[in-house]
Amino acid sequence: MEPDGYGWEVERRKLVWLLEMEKAIRTPAVNQAFLDVPRHAFVPPDIQDRAYVNSALPIGAGQTISQPLMVAVMTELLDPSPDMTVLEIGTGSGYQAAILSRLVKTVISVERLPELNQRAEGIFRRLGYDNIRCVVGDGTRGWPAEAPYDGIIVTAGAPAVPESLKGQLVEGGRLVIPVGDQGYQQLLRLRRQGDTYPEEKHGGCIFVRLIGEEGWSLE
Repeated sequence: MEPDGYGWEVERRKLVWLLEMEKAIRTPAVNQAFLDVPRHAFVPPDIQDRAYVNSALPIGAGQTISQPLMVAVMTELLDPSPDMTVLEIGTGSGYQAAILSRLVKTVISVERLPELNQRAEGIFRRLGYDNIRCVVGDGTRGWPAEAPYDGIIVTAGAPAVPESLKGQLVEGGRLVIPVGDQGYQQLLRLRRQGDTYPEEKHGGCIFVRLIGEEGWSLE
């Protein structure tokens, strides 16, 4: 396990209290996951002292570790349970996958950038999180090899909901995704009902671009 001194634990508890006050954390299981996962382990060493500030932080390669509040909101919207297999699009730092791994049976996390994939895998190994499978690929196309999924969570902003992701949900499965332009998105939750996917809007947000065949182009 990653070393977790008293100072880190105190800071993490303060952050969790804040997220509860903001009503981003709403359930005991998600509360416990945020207490269990050491966010500082996913933050670059030079800014580790900011690990428990409620803000997004740079992790290199033009990517960020998401704001804890947004991680909590998206996790709660997914409505995780211990029997679920969840697909995460955009491993990034690995923090969102780590939170999910404390709440569901299996997390399959797709990352476009091999260097981020390798970094996250190393952190998961150190922490002993053995129910996360990391793969490299175009996340906008999901991961058909393990489909269908009970839930899908997308940690980058898409211009539209990728059709491939819709098709990889089980009946009743939930997809949480930010959709909009490159500077501002709306957080959506979709539920599969046969061949329809009713949408709910859950507020504005700002994410890095979802790059891929069914997302933004790299240029």
